[in-house]
Amino acid sequence: MFKYFQPNRIFSITSKAPKYVFILFVIVLSIGLVEALILSPEDYKQSHSVRIMYVHVPAAWITLGIFSSMTLLSVIGYIFKIRNFFLISKSLAASGLVFNIIALVTGSIWGKPTWGTWWAWDARITSMLILSLFYIMYLLVWRIYKDDEKAFKISSIITILGIINVPIIKYSVDWWNTLHQSSSINILSKSSIHSSMLLPLVIMTAAFALFSLLIFLMKYNTELIKIKNKGLDRL
Repeated sequence: MFKYFQPNRIFSITSKAPKYVFILFVIVLSIGLVEALILSPEDYKQSHSVRIMYVHVPAAWITLGIFSSMTLLSVIGYIFKIRNFFLISKSLAASGLVFNIIALVTGSIWGKPTWGTWWAWDARITSMLILSLFYIMYLLVWRIYKDDEKAFKISSIITILGIINVPIIKYSVDWWNTLHQSSSINILSKSSIHSSMLLPLVIMTAAFALFSLLIFLMKYNTELIKIKNKGLDRL
């Protein structure tokens, strides 16, 4: 069902991709920054501090999306013994942790003028902090264990345990009384956010997704080079 690919063949494609992704990232980010910082209106309550949303929210979305992808790849990879899926998951983890930290830091910066404090043990903030610990544990496993089989098994367990936290992050504002407001963007129902704010939010999310793809490609190419240096002809 799943095929193994030769590292040389994969590398010939992925090694050329970063420069194109970087160009596209710069274009989309430039458009997003103009929309977010200049064209989008200030909030009637939060004034210009609301513009932190255009960094904070996309970073949080990317963080959750990457960890969910890592879990799916790790589980399938472990069941079907697909080494390449683990390499992809491992390569995604770095950008996931970066965006997790960005979400926490920008959330703290946004919280000061909005809530009057840099940090609160709010359900969503706390669960996001816990997710960052899962990212760190996942990356440490690949540092500590030289035996691939052990790394595959333990990293899979970490992602399975960590994925339980993802719906908690998502629905924490609905399940508990938190400082965070309820979701303004809904896929299955009408969103409460105005289109003038939704547009830059979508563009900035696309820019962040491209940046995470860029980090992934650089990490993944490094892993492929390691495999080539070991003289392996396939993953």
